[in-house]
Amino acid sequence: MRFMMLMLPEGYRDAAPDTRPSAEGVEKMMRFNKSLQEAGVLLALDGLHPPSSGVRVSSVNGKSKVVDGPFAEAKEVVGGYWMIDVATRDEAVAWATRCPLNPGDTIEIRQVFEMTDFPADVRKAAEGFEDPRQPAP
Repeated sequence: MRFMMLMLPEGYRDAAPDTRPSAEGVEKMMRFNKSLQEAGVLLALDGLHPPSSGVRVSSVNGKSKVVDGPFAEAKEVVGGYWMIDVATRDEAVAWATRCPLNPGDTIEIRQVFEMTDFPADVRKAAEGFEDPRQPAP
């Protein structure tokens, strides 16, 4: 089962575009990342720039609307993510509890849909789309 663990860092909503983690914070996180890797559960991970350097594209009356960050209405923002492959939701939670969080940080865990989670009509509608995780033939 694949799970995405979303890092929601406290205060990141208001972080300046040039905000970067400290060397100490990166060192702690790299130890955690290495443990995921050594356990064979890590599929992907990335840290994200603050929302103040982001852009949102939405649809308004059938037209694309582009808004540069920061985004005042955001309460929590994603600062990074891990994609892991584990046997159960409880195992995903156990990994998240090992993460070196700062006070106020949160990790949200969300299971990834697999095609087998959908009824036959949905699977049929998706036929012919190649899995982007697989190399092209």
